[in-house]
Amino acid sequence: MSIETNVFKKAVVDFDELNSYGFSKKDNCYLYERKFLNDTFKAVVSVSNKGIVSGKVIDLDINEEYFCLRTDMSGEFVNKVRNEYKKILIDIKNKCFEEKYFIGKQANRITECIKNKFDVDPEFLWDKLPGCGVFRSFSSGKWFGIIMNISLSKIGAGSGESECLNVKLNRVEILELLKRKGFYKAYHMNKKDWISIVLNDTLSDNEVMSLIDESYNLVSK
Repeated sequence: MSIETNVFKKAVVDFDELNSYGFSKKDNCYLYERKFLNDTFKAVVSVSNKGIVSGKVIDLDINEEYFCLRTDMSGEFVNKVRNEYKKILIDIKNKCFEEKYFIGKQANRITECIKNKFDVDPEFLWDKLPGCGVFRSFSSGKWFGIIMNISLSKIGAGSGESECLNVKLNRVEILELLKRKGFYKAYHMNKKDWISIVLNDTLSDNEVMSLIDESYNLVSK
């Protein structure tokens, strides 16, 4: 994962703030440059019209890209350049982007629906799993939903990564839902009582929320 992807993976751009920060519009993207480490390096950051961030670091002594930044090389100097560049990216994110709970659009839409309906925010309980958010019923203290970013191969849903939602449902209903597209045996939960839903818009938000309603009612009894 690139430095830019790691920093901005849960962030959504505010294009007006880019202008205020000092980005300039060029064709279909916004560009920003900043010298650092006593003007020996220059960060060049680009934000596309879709909000995708890319960047590079120029070694001004030779006026070429500092490719050591993109390798597994370590050492005091390389790490210093990498850390200073990352500080610039984080400052841009803090001032020009809005932090979201999750990476995917549907995961964030569902989260907003849950917050509006049940007044429940996701809890991120594990430092080693920063993309795993748990939704807990106020009345019972039990979980009624878990959104996590996983490798799709772990649930037999193909390759790549995506966020999925685990909900608790009636056992008979789970068996029926598993025959439909978008539903899989629960990842990391009791497969008789829980089911996984891939949040890639295979199911509409309304369909997903109806199942969340069922799960909430089950655990809140």
